[in-house]
Amino acid sequence: MIRLILVGGFVILFLILSIPLMIAEWIIGKFNPDIKSRSSLAIVNWAFRCVRFLAGTKVDYIGEENVPRDTPVLYIGNHRSFFDIVLTYVRVPRPTGYIAKKSIEKVPLLNVWMRNLHCLFLDRENIKAGMQTILAAIDLMKNGKSICIFPEGSRSKEEGKFLPFHEGSFKIAAKADCPIIPMTIVNSAAVFENQFPKIRKAHVVIEYGKPIYVKELPKEQQKQLAPYVQNIIAETYNRNKELIH
Repeated sequence: MIRLILVGGFVILFLILSIPLMIAEWIIGKFNPDIKSRSSLAIVNWAFRCVRFLAGTKVDYIGEENVPRDTPVLYIGNHRSFFDIVLTYVRVPRPTGYIAKKSIEKVPLLNVWMRNLHCLFLDRENIKAGMQTILAAIDLMKNGKSICIFPEGSRSKEEGKFLPFHEGSFKIAAKADCPIIPMTIVNSAAVFENQFPKIRKAHVVIEYGKPIYVKELPKEQQKQLAPYVQNIIAETYNRNKELIH
């Protein structure tokens, strides 16, 4: 429970003590939104690195050279843990918005930082609102921001078992004409979910696959993007689970 107290205490203190930074970021955004995006990225990256350290999580990052630095990308990842966001966000090379559940938008202070980072809140129960979120993500990518989405819709309850990837997630890359980066996360639930409410030391492997350019795929694969990318992530997962120790 000590790690849970350390992590929880740090997060609460960060959110409270960063209120002056939120105000400063708001002022900066009025004059230079790009500087605001990059400074918010740096601040939250620092906070997430602290969380990773306090949780005692060792992470092997593989294939980061596959992530283009000169263009926004759509990260598509499997999802098992709350820590998936923490462990992946610290490695993004440019401002990146994560698509999160609508309910998270109600968390005070956290929601301010998420908006600063171009995160979007998806209401899966409202088809019209969901489509508006997808359109907003496309606009962000066209304006140089990367997007990360976990297309299973919710966290899988069993290690190595994936929920079906929703096709709608992939429309973002197709419409924005940006590459998809498959992001395979192995063993992240060992940090927290496997022994809830305790946080324990864990070894996690995250691999970034080669970029997928939708328009370069055969027409049939373009129509079946979700299972195509899911198969890539599943194959990578089965290979990398042998690296866990």
